[in-house]
Amino acid sequence: MTGTIDYAGAGPLTRIDTIHEPALANLPSEAVEICRVVHDLVIQPTDTKGLGVPDERFAENQLRPVDGLIGALLALDPSPLTVARDPDRRVIGTCRHFAVLSCALLRYRGIAARTRCGFATYFQPGQGVDHWITEYRHDGRWVRIDSEILGGSLVAKPENLAAGEFLTGGEAWTAFRDGHIDAAHFGVYGTENWGPAEIRGNAIKDLAALNKVEMLPWDEWGRMEASYKGKTGPDYDELIDAIAAICATDDPDAVADLYASEDLAVPTALLQ
Repeated sequence: MTGTIDYAGAGPLTRIDTIHEPALANLPSEAVEICRVVHDLVIQPTDTKGLGVPDERFAENQLRPVDGLIGALLALDPSPLTVARDPDRRVIGTCRHFAVLSCALLRYRGIAARTRCGFATYFQPGQGVDHWITEYRHDGRWVRIDSEILGGSLVAKPENLAAGEFLTGGEAWTAFRDGHIDAAHFGVYGTENWGPAEIRGNAIKDLAALNKVEMLPWDEWGRMEASYKGKTGPDYDELIDAIAAICATDDPDAVADLYASEDLAVPTALLQ
């Protein structure tokens, strides 16, 4: 299971500079408690209404590296990260920021962890909503946890998501190809972006995340833009078939080899 990818070590976007280590001195060692810390560090843009947050702060949701997220948090409040922030002192981000910050702190504690890009089925009835979560290794399996909804009642156990509550991009693609889901019901809530192209995009982002490259939800590379515009054909769908199949095997060597192929590796320019 370790293969060529060390999920207990930081990747290019989950490294934490030593200058920030004092803020992590009291970080818990147990996975769920680490993610519970993150729950009070990030806030969705839509949840800032009425808080008087300056407009310039909304650029925080463009931050890719976790080190930048931590720097933004400490600039707002120099307290250790284990101190829950008031909503207006949380970094503004998306579900991806909850997931990647959780992943980085888990790795900082030496716990094998990774983010997953896909769709949650618990936000809107009958829909798969574009979403990111975190997985960590425990007792020989990957446990799926959603730091954003910890403490809530959307699902019975947000710290241990049940099968079907979250589908990775590859899992959703396979379900679509097998006729088990309607792709028109899978996409980005509050937008017109629904359908097979959204599933393709998330399958590629999930492959990158499995290679420890956790992109922003709106990042595009390779043929992703063409796919979103409906300009790709059967050969691209077959590539997504391969991504879904290989990600499902959870074979790190195969995951790494596929990611290194044309169209799939994230350009260096996006890793900042």
